[in-house]
Amino acid sequence: MQTKTFYLQSLTALHVGTGQGVGVVDLPIARSKATNLPLVPGSSLKGVLRDELAVQQSLDSKDINTLFGPDTTTGDSFAGALSFSDANLLILPLRSFAGTVAYATCPFILKRYARDFKHSLNVPATEGDLAIITTNSKLEVATESLALEDLDISSERSNDATDWAELLASELYPDSVLKAQDWRSEFIKRFVILPDNIFSFLVDTATEIRTRIRINRETRIVKDGALWTEENLPAESVLWGVLGVNRSFNKENQKSEEEMMALLPTEEMMIQVGGKHTVGRGMCRFLITQTQEG
Repeated sequence: MQTKTFYLQSLTALHVGTGQGVGVVDLPIARSKATNLPLVPGSSLKGVLRDELAVQQSLDSKDINTLFGPDTTTGDSFAGALSFSDANLLILPLRSFAGTVAYATCPFILKRYARDFKHSLNVPATEGDLAIITTNSKLEVATESLALEDLDISSERSNDATDWAELLASELYPDSVLKAQDWRSEFIKRFVILPDNIFSFLVDTATEIRTRIRINRETRIVKDGALWTEENLPAESVLWGVLGVNRSFNKENQKSEEEMMALLPTEEMMIQVGGKHTVGRGMCRFLITQTQEG
């Protein structure tokens, strides 16, 4: 099996929910049980990509069924050639007093990312409440000081942070992207590595909560009980995952791993993920990069 890295960058607020919540938010987003970090289940991506590849890549039904498995229980049953991991949070955008928005991550996430993709970059230690920023950062409101959301955080410029920012920027904005160099430059200037404890706090408090209502068409007031809250990942959030590509298991469409790989998109796709499509949620960039041997 060959594996590839995929990235999902939300262009609008993203709601991949878990149904009715028991807390103060009626409709929370999906999170990892162990870390409480937001995620997008692989099953959510698989269904969307099945439909979008048929349209955007003009794949016929035989290749779609070979990639994703048959869509009915009739006829021969076989496994699809693709397997999806969950998409894990990589970058959380945060309101910044300087630079408008900060692209935040933490050592825990970077270590997982480096482990999964065998990157050798050094993950800087964030002792105490110290944030690590790039050498050309535009996030400081004063010397060695950041203002993110409602927090004042000490900062330190670091070549390690710059190296990570350059790596992630090149992954998210390959040369095929329009004005890729401009996007990379802006990402690098706004990149910040927060301590794990601060990031964990912000991943709970800096998600987007929207209150919605339903209007009675006759009275033009809110219907009884038609008031609820929804949690969303904010626009510009970035998630990553692993896509496994195997040989065809369809006896009527035998293809090698390389031939199956060739069916996947080589440039970014625009897809809509999660719920609340009709109110603009879930518009995302989806791109596949970095081939690995498995």
